[in-house]
Amino acid sequence: MTTVCLTFDFDALSIWLSTFKQATPTALSRGEYGARVGIGRILDVLAHRRVPATFFVPAHTANSFPDAVKRIASQDHEIGAHGYVHESPVGLTKAEEADLLIRSEEILERVSGMRPRGYRSPAWDLSENTIDLLEDRGYIYDSSMMADDFTSFHPRKKDVVDTHGFTPGVETSIIEFPVAWELDDYPYFHFASRPINQGLRSVGEVRAAWQAEFDYCHAHVSDGIFTLTMHPEIIGRGPRIQMLDDLIGYMQSTGGVVFSTLGNCAARLQAKGRTALHTA
Repeated sequence: MTTVCLTFDFDALSIWLSTFKQATPTALSRGEYGARVGIGRILDVLAHRRVPATFFVPAHTANSFPDAVKRIASQDHEIGAHGYVHESPVGLTKAEEADLLIRSEEILERVSGMRPRGYRSPAWDLSENTIDLLEDRGYIYDSSMMADDFTSFHPRKKDVVDTHGFTPGVETSIIEFPVAWELDDYPYFHFASRPINQGLRSVGEVRAAWQAEFDYCHAHVSDGIFTLTMHPEIIGRGPRIQMLDDLIGYMQSTGGVVFSTLGNCAARLQAKGRTALHTA
């Protein structure tokens, strides 16, 4: 059995304001496209294919586009935490990181009616305090790390520091759903001069790459978890959303495949007390 988890980072304006530090009208309009056009196309495809998905939403996006976030929740998709204004947790004090996490949770719950169970770092990187904070706040999973490809795992906390960094210590309760640049629409499609990213690959090339990853997972990984990361302002372009629709159809036509939110996948893993997803 293969579980497919479609995930969307609904960054909207926040990535331009925070990560890229560009607040000019045209830069912000690229984020606005995700909220005005991309999110609707994504939700239409998910409804057409009758599959659930996980949306990681910065608090800034929820405040700026509450109707879009409410629509996501109303269609029974999962809302996960994704920073306050798409900031990296690296370099923050524990108190600063905790404050942003708590404030983000409050806004997401107020707008969507859903308290996040999962977290994805906007930087795909964690501070030395992130896992502790997620445990303290009752999260059950993270999706920011790359120590596996199609199997979840429990990160280990830092406990012995030496001149080479750290020695992993005790295993945490947080379930990690690994990410990969190969399974992210950003490096393939997103063009930017600051920071430089060439992007602009053809949909056929990306479809072939993603399908090959899925085929390997389905053929070679027992109870594999196939996780795609996408962004409304990127995947929402017409030919790209059609490619995603076609890819979902291909995966649905393959026997032994189910679709799940990351939260529900994590809950099933928790209930079974192990990190490999076994479906009866």
